[in-house]
Amino acid sequence: MTTTPRWPSDTFPTWIYDDSPIDDPFGYGERAVEFLRRLRHPKSRASRRQFQLDPWQERIVRRIYGPRHADGSRVVKTVVLVLPRGNRKTSLAAALALLHSIGPEKVPGGEAIFAASDRTQAGIAFKEALGVVRADKRITRAVKIYDAHNSAKKLVYPKAGTTLEVISSDGGAQHGRTLAFALADEIHIWPNRYLWEALTTSLDKTDDNLLVVATTAGRGQESVAWETIEMARKVARGEIVDPSILPILFEAPRDCDWRDESLWHLVNPGLAHGYPSLDGFRRHAKRAESSIGERQSFLQLKLNVWLDQSTDPFVEMAVFDDCAGPVDLDALKGEPCWLAADMSSVSDLTAVVAAWRDGAGGYIVKPWFFVPEDNLARKAEQDGVPYPEWAAAGHIIATPGNVIDHRAVESHIRGLCQRFNVAEIGFDPAYAQMVMNNLGDDGLPVVQIRQGWRTMSPAIAELERAILGGQFRHDGNPVLRWNFENLAVRTVDDAGNRLFSKSKSTDRIDGAQATAMATVRAMFGETGLSSYSDGSKELSFV
Repeated sequence: MTTTPRWPSDTFPTWIYDDSPIDDPFGYGERAVEFLRRLRHPKSRASRRQFQLDPWQERIVRRIYGPRHADGSRVVKTVVLVLPRGNRKTSLAAALALLHSIGPEKVPGGEAIFAASDRTQAGIAFKEALGVVRADKRITRAVKIYDAHNSAKKLVYPKAGTTLEVISSDGGAQHGRTLAFALADEIHIWPNRYLWEALTTSLDKTDDNLLVVATTAGRGQESVAWETIEMARKVARGEIVDPSILPILFEAPRDCDWRDESLWHLVNPGLAHGYPSLDGFRRHAKRAESSIGERQSFLQLKLNVWLDQSTDPFVEMAVFDDCAGPVDLDALKGEPCWLAADMSSVSDLTAVVAAWRDGAGGYIVKPWFFVPEDNLARKAEQDGVPYPEWAAAGHIIATPGNVIDHRAVESHIRGLCQRFNVAEIGFDPAYAQMVMNNLGDDGLPVVQIRQGWRTMSPAIAELERAILGGQFRHDGNPVLRWNFENLAVRTVDDAGNRLFSKSKSTDRIDGAQATAMATVRAMFGETGLSSYSDGSKELSFV
């Protein structure tokens, strides 16, 4: 009696294993399979080095190329293949590219490209394709290969005028193309969305082309990779009906038992055929028993679990997300409010956060963010997040000019003081002295909150307690989420005192810093004031 496997997730591609029929009204799926089977691979152990097309891969090929519209055009236009490392997704993608450049899916003058974060990464797939080409003298004689060191990597099939070429995000603008096939390789490490936009707009120029997104899992949710895979998940669940997108998502859930070898086999379809190494899996799992870093690596690379941005996260982002909910600002007008501001330098992100007690030992917070209007696009490229979209949605306040307008921030704080019952306005004094002086001169309750461990360690502890205990509510602002996702925590002494730090030097954590400051001041209320400095109150908790 055959038992049904316990599939890892509701988006798992069960159709690959259930022997269900795949439409192929014109025989194009069979044609594609036969073409791939006639290819050769230099590392193949099969007779005459035949390209290894295992049953799970064959089902994918048939599902891409079999279903057709009445006019013969392909139903599937985008393939989102999320596959753990070592399952030969690059070899399969390279073979598909040859199907479009020298095989039966080619169109006269068609361009096929391999796109990746840099030329080295893109060159990996191109090298796979060249290995297949050079393994068959008939193909070698029919094509022209350009593969000189430090020059463009390109394969040309003169008979059809088709090309296969390498491009990358570090190679400048890639607009102006008309693509028949594109491989977007490992998009979880693409630094920004510019190459993605160039690809998708190029593919939009013609009707019957194909985009293959082939990637392992990544980190963080503010990226084109997360957006693309999340869209594919919705298609897989039936939340979005779009037959043109084929989701093939081999990924384990976040709370999986990563030690379960049966799960390894489900998420890694190649294991049944000898790749990747099962012994290698076991060695990695053994290291993961005693190393958090190795465990995160195992989850991400071996089981395709999408992780938080930080490699040493402050809190699990799933827990932070559970704290999101409506924040009724009108209902909070008469309640004591604590503000905290983390002012930026010339062009970076500035954050102002308000915190209220909720009466049950918890906190309600509302953030506001500021970025120079003229720098939104540049900052988006630099930080890899959609600042312009956030500004359009109201999650960011764009201040005039190309440097942060502290007057606009000051004006906003004054408006909050008029609207709410503000007990304190806490500032990290770096970059904030002018605003602090202006507000203090008008009698507003300005305090300094320095960023050393004496002030921030109690703030971190209280914020952590509230979030983990479900006593923290925020409004789901994506900029605040991104800031928390970037957080790492550093222990600074033997007593266990901690400070926030960035997981990468380019990350922004301003909103998280301001949230910790506002939350701890809401906890202490007026009890933490101990001294005065430079005409403003300065806080100390020791």
